[in-house]
Amino acid sequence: MDARFVSTLICPVKKLPLRTATKSQLAFLNREIAQGTALMVNGHQLTEPVSDALIREDGDVLYRISDGIPVLLPEEGIGTLQFTDFPK
Repeated sequence: MDARFVSTLICPVKKLPLRTATKSQLAFLNREIAQGTALMVNGHQLTEPVSDALIREDGDVLYRISDGIPVLLPEEGIGTLQFTDFPK
């Protein structure tokens, strides 16, 4: 995703800037998804691996990128505080 475009995006809840999630953050998330322990904010379990995502500046919420489109719906965010050792 174009860095200039990403720099214009903000979290729909806290209005903090977003940045592209790192490979280590995505790898961690995908391990949790494979183990069945990753939930979206709405409480639904994530079942499909995430290949790309944006993370809020404070590192507390991830937003998936699906087919090149950021899914910035508050209820579909993935809270990282549910994991004890998420890499920020």
